[in-house]
Amino acid sequence: MASANSGVWKLSKRITFGAAVIVAAMNVSAASAGGFTYGDADIYILLEDGRVVTRDSATFVDPNRKYDKKPGLPGLSPALDGREFSDSYWVPSLAAKIGITDEFSCAATYTVSFGGASDNRGVMDSRGKLKESFTTDEYGLTCAYHMPVGPGRLSLIGGVFYSDFNYDLSAMTFVAPGVLSPMKVDLGDGDFGWRAGVAYDIPEIAFRTSLVYRSGTSYSADGDARFTNLGMAVPAAGWGELPQSIELKVQSGIAEDWLAFGALKWTDWSVMDRLHLRFGPSDFYNEYHWRDGITVTGGVAHSFNETFAGFASVTWDRGVSTGWDLYGDTVAFAVGTNIKDKFGGELQLTAAAAWLAPEQETQYGPLSASSQSSWGYGLRAQYKISF
Repeated sequence: MASANSGVWKLSKRITFGAAVIVAAMNVSAASAGGFTYGDADIYILLEDGRVVTRDSATFVDPNRKYDKKPGLPGLSPALDGREFSDSYWVPSLAAKIGITDEFSCAATYTVSFGGASDNRGVMDSRGKLKESFTTDEYGLTCAYHMPVGPGRLSLIGGVFYSDFNYDLSAMTFVAPGVLSPMKVDLGDGDFGWRAGVAYDIPEIAFRTSLVYRSGTSYSADGDARFTNLGMAVPAAGWGELPQSIELKVQSGIAEDWLAFGALKWTDWSVMDRLHLRFGPSDFYNEYHWRDGITVTGGVAHSFNETFAGFASVTWDRGVSTGWDLYGDTVAFAVGTNIKDKFGGELQLTAAAAWLAPEQETQYGPLSASSQSSWGYGLRAQYKISF
């Protein structure tokens, strides 16, 4: 005779397999969100079954941000009206978990957590910029202590990370009255941060919830500014902050082979008041003065059989702009599939489309720019294997 729990166990087995897709759903949508968010460290690998687990992915994003109006400097630079100014980018994610004991596990992670890139395709904008980009490579070590609580398992999570900051700028600048010279700036710095959180899961009903805090980081980067026409370089420096964040995630089985999931994330983007740059004796600023970011995700996952599962999700990100730039609201739609192979691994494929709301600068008078509404795109491939 079957036990009273056999039906629940059967449901759990398939629906838990389907639940794994939500990491991909949230991450590919977040990479299209406002602010400078690129990727999140995959610390949730700590909650996966298996003594040794690896989960690696690559995400490609084309934000496709376009100017509506972008005035140039009279007599020096044409307008950039209607041109795309965002660069596409890749976000790698590497994660490996080791279960040291049944109660204690640790994971090493790597990702590009923040970044931004703009390219005027050889045309100088009204502030002299041709191309500008930065990235932060994040290397982390996070551990979890697991203990049985009620019908499920409570996990206490904590760890540290190192963030390597790199900034590049290509611009035109006046080196003498009426004399413009190309300038290339390269800056670098690093900072340590930490994260802590708690998770609770009940495998029988595919329930899991987590609340995780990630600290902010500060940078005082140095390097040089090279004036290529003059064959000279001067010392350069830059300083600023990147934000802390808190994220709540919830998932649960809702019917046979169906699972619902959601997330709410607050990001302290208001620390991004400006990036202060210094080239030799001169000071310059990238002005942001952002408000805090709010990101909300909801979706469903379905297990079709023991091999295939799929999901669909929608993510809304509140824009952070306050009139100094063009980072407005985004709404991202993601779909994907999870394929279990004969070797015990799982391949996840995800595609996302993000609608970018139009935005208007208000702080630069006649040189203020505006952006069009447009669609950006993201693709993600991820593979997990457990031993």
